[in-house]
Amino acid sequence: MTTYSGFSTYRRVRKYRVTDFDLVKQDLYNHFHIRKGQKLMNPNFGTIIWDLLYEPFTESVRNAIEQDVRAVVSYDPRIEAEKITITEFVNGILVELDIVYRLTDESSALTLKFERDAAMRAAGE
Repeated sequence: MTTYSGFSTYRRVRKYRVTDFDLVKQDLYNHFHIRKGQKLMNPNFGTIIWDLLYEPFTESVRNAIEQDVRAVVSYDPRIEAEKITITEFVNGILVELDIVYRLTDESSALTLKFERDAAMRAAGE
């Protein structure tokens, strides 16, 4: 039985419907693809990671990102984060996290790449 139902055109050829944990993961991806302050009428929605891509990757920046990732994940009561790993790569920041879908205790590993080139395109530079 489906608890949550939605749709997504991301990487789908004909099947646009997503349900339950797949929908929750898609919602989480969407949340991470919005800069904090960009969502109309909800300036606290989104992530600060896009604004930190060009900062030196210090321990304080890594801690700020981890705190932000925890805040984004806790925004959705359907999931919780078990493990968060944040590393720098040549062209940006990599966030790897293990999340648990609270309804079924199903878990999944997600990898989020925040690339400097993508940030520049999104900013219109």
